[in-house]
Amino acid sequence: MNGGSILDVRDIAKDFTLHAQGGTRLAVFAGVGFTLAPGDCLALSGPSGIGKSTLMRMIYGNFRCPSGEILVRHGGEPIDIASAHPHRILDIRRATMGYVSQFLRVIPRVATIDVVMEPALAQGIAVAEARARAEVLLAQLRIPESLWGLSPVTFSGGEQQRVNLARGFAARYPLMLLDEPTASLDSDNRETVIDMIRAARDHGTAIIGIFHDADARANVCNRDFNLSAYAVKAA
Repeated sequence: MNGGSILDVRDIAKDFTLHAQGGTRLAVFAGVGFTLAPGDCLALSGPSGIGKSTLMRMIYGNFRCPSGEILVRHGGEPIDIASAHPHRILDIRRATMGYVSQFLRVIPRVATIDVVMEPALAQGIAVAEARARAEVLLAQLRIPESLWGLSPVTFSGGEQQRVNLARGFAARYPLMLLDEPTASLDSDNRETVIDMIRAARDHGTAIIGIFHDADARANVCNRDFNLSAYAVKAA
């Protein structure tokens, strides 16, 4: 692993076995490899269904990686997500690698402010500072203060997405994965999120994102990785 990189993806492949269809094997991609340095913002591109979200979930450790290596620099040493123990992956997620998915998944009845604070608290940030970060982010993303004490499970889809973004940016990670962070946002909140991504990148966070919004992609990304070149064609 290059001494200056935070992520090194080496020759990984992915397939799915469709057990409900006679064990049919569906190959997605093969030979995928790239490195990411602090301050890089890489856009995963390619047509719908090419495997962009699958690749993100493999890097995060949600999907099995059957071959190759996914090396994340954690605590000064490279850890292979493809073979790491689940407890080590959880530790990496807490301290090194954040992931903002398209959907907010929370425990019902937990207040929005607590949902947003939780990743920062998990990193050992003091309660007062974690709360201050959460309040700034919720205000930036135009979540009314009157809602902060309520559970976000009853919020609109757009409000939930903004809470999810606030939660993702409340902790400070060396590496962040962003799955459609500006999807379905109005223009004002879209610009706010673009500014948040730029600020994180400028402070040295390495970012991988799926951006179907071409303007957002052009505003924050300095690199592009097109998965089409690695797609496995059906026989």
